[in-house]
Amino acid sequence: MNRFVNAISARLSLRKPQRESLELLARLGEILELTKVQDLEQALRRVSDEFSHVKDFERDFPSLCFELATGVGKTRLMGAFITYLVQAHGVRNFFVLAPNLTIYEKLIRDFTPNTPKYVFQGIAEFAVSPPVVVTGDTYEEGRGVRETKLFDDVVINVFNVSKINSEVRGGKAPRIKRLSEYIGKSYFEYLAGLPDLVLLMDEAHRYRASAGIKAINELKPILGLELTATARSTGAGSSGFRNVIYSYPLSAALEDGFVKEAAALTRQDFKPKDVPRDQLEKLMLEDGVHAHEKVKADLQIYALENDKPLVKPFMLVVAQDTTHANQLFEFIQGDGFFEGRYTGRVAVVHSNQSGELKDDMVQRLLQVEDANEPTEIVIHVNKLGEGWDVSNLFTIVPLRASASEILTEQTLGRGLRLPYGKRTGKKELDTLFVSAHERFQELIERANDPNSIIRRGVEVGRDIPTQKPQVIAVEPVYRPRVATEGTGTQPGFAFQNPAEQKLAEAAQAVAKTITTLPRSADLMNPDVQAKIVREVIATYQPDQGTLEEMFDAPKVQEVVKQAVQEFVDRTISIPRIVVIPRGEVTSGFNSFRLNLAPVRPQPVAKDILIQWLRTQERAKLITDPTGVQEDRLENYIVRNLIDFDDVHYDSQADLLYDLAGQVVAHVRGYLSSEDDVRNVLQYHQKSLAATVHAQMQEHSWEKQDGFDVQVTPGTLTLKPLAVELPFGE
Repeated sequence: MNRFVNAISARLSLRKPQRESLELLARLGEILELTKVQDLEQALRRVSDEFSHVKDFERDFPSLCFELATGVGKTRLMGAFITYLVQAHGVRNFFVLAPNLTIYEKLIRDFTPNTPKYVFQGIAEFAVSPPVVVTGDTYEEGRGVRETKLFDDVVINVFNVSKINSEVRGGKAPRIKRLSEYIGKSYFEYLAGLPDLVLLMDEAHRYRASAGIKAINELKPILGLELTATARSTGAGSSGFRNVIYSYPLSAALEDGFVKEAAALTRQDFKPKDVPRDQLEKLMLEDGVHAHEKVKADLQIYALENDKPLVKPFMLVVAQDTTHANQLFEFIQGDGFFEGRYTGRVAVVHSNQSGELKDDMVQRLLQVEDANEPTEIVIHVNKLGEGWDVSNLFTIVPLRASASEILTEQTLGRGLRLPYGKRTGKKELDTLFVSAHERFQELIERANDPNSIIRRGVEVGRDIPTQKPQVIAVEPVYRPRVATEGTGTQPGFAFQNPAEQKLAEAAQAVAKTITTLPRSADLMNPDVQAKIVREVIATYQPDQGTLEEMFDAPKVQEVVKQAVQEFVDRTISIPRIVVIPRGEVTSGFNSFRLNLAPVRPQPVAKDILIQWLRTQERAKLITDPTGVQEDRLENYIVRNLIDFDDVHYDSQADLLYDLAGQVVAHVRGYLSSEDDVRNVLQYHQKSLAATVHAQMQEHSWEKQDGFDVQVTPGTLTLKPLAVELPFGE
């Protein structure tokens, strides 16, 4: 295994597809010459001989595409690629290309130290001397230009593609291609002349136009690394890339748990044809909000119970055109939509905006992950462009969109990222909901298509190895010091005689069965040693006759003592310490004011149906757990609070009703109808009670007379670990 790949994978905590991509880059470094001058046909032949699915570089230089599903981590993989090329091949110059302004600004942030998603976090070499980041706005300052070899900085140039392939008014060349008095040539010429320039292309499907290809080819890099979630060219004549060396589809990311699952929302026994268009849209929006509010409450409970940062979810509404988007904005902001509860919480973004309005909305869009930013609903026209990578989108309402448009990685992909980096284990928090009443059945059928992005067949060679893997057993560290039968006398073994080795193995086997001692070192006590010797002799006497035929008694004691000492020296003793309260123990909770500001569950319909697209599992969004109508509204909360093991009704009844009363007053504060208040308390009672209980933990108390500490004996011995390795490794 490549030592650079191992170290980088560990430092950057690479996921399986990221590591596999890095391993492929390491192999490419062995196959290709990585020089400015090389035979392109011969290079392609060498790559194709090993990777038959690579048919063409599609550039004037060796360029390979890595197709990774949205949410798996393409930017972090870029960081791993750069780190490997620096450490293994001494490359110092990189050119990172972005297809639009959003991705351009995101990449600059991610390559800048001390930012939240810094791609080199954990790389010691860059902690001392981070790469110099040169951008399309700063290159004229000359920070990336080296006229001598005295400076050994790694330079990463981050450019928007429009900076290098577009012409300005009057037919002049782009600024990057104009003469710079500082270096005596254009910066573009300087880059093209570098002997070790490596090109990385984010969202590589955006660089297949003729102008983009021409500009990229003129840079003459020694290697091109393309990253995309969709390895197909855009436009009417869309076709698959011929230089894809690695593919990790969305179906694999769903199966491996790297992204959220997708689920469709509809009404049970619902017939959309019987509902007018405007009413259908309103119904889809309302049901989307119900899902949104359910997730919001569940996220707050999860954050409180697991001491995690609070994640604020938002809902994406996909409009047909700019007029439709503006109409939806006015409707959702108005009093007729949930009594105006989302006024000031809606952002609309489309191409017809300009000036301060556009700047304000773009800023809100970029800050939508901030828990203190108010936006909860984003309206966007058609599909979102690449680069808007957020992890707190949980609900999509695609209005007037076909199932094929919904089931694209560009639409679904915006909401598949996991806010905590991994799944929580709570199904609703690991799900992206799609409100799709009109297209529900079509959506389900398309998701079940074996060729859909949700479900692709298992491929032999990609998912199933073509050669039988090896299975080896990794022995605990004390075992290799005692040779097994047939090893004879070899350096490093504690016992050089086969007979001694048998005795030593028997002694260690007996030692492992003695688990009542406080420490493993107590195995060396004379009484314990005598017991082990007796059991070893008893083990061997039936087969060997008398041990005196092999060794005298002192010799047996000596072998046992040395073997057990080997065991003790390589065993960590961890005693079991139990703290037991003394006397009568009483506990309870102090009175306090609840923080319910972020909790705003809405009235719901009883028949909102969820169907997960990959697993086909069905469930109701919210159901009343009992169906019992309470005379007193506070009882909905109290009856769930007393289900918690640490809540005692008889001694804490006054506090429980005080807290439940705060919840009822809060719900009444934003709902005007008493029927809606009852609806919310009835259908959200469990989540509301869980929110109250989580906050109660900060105000708990316990009284006792003191504690007794008991140290109980016991040891746990390491057992052999079975490991499966790919063939040949």
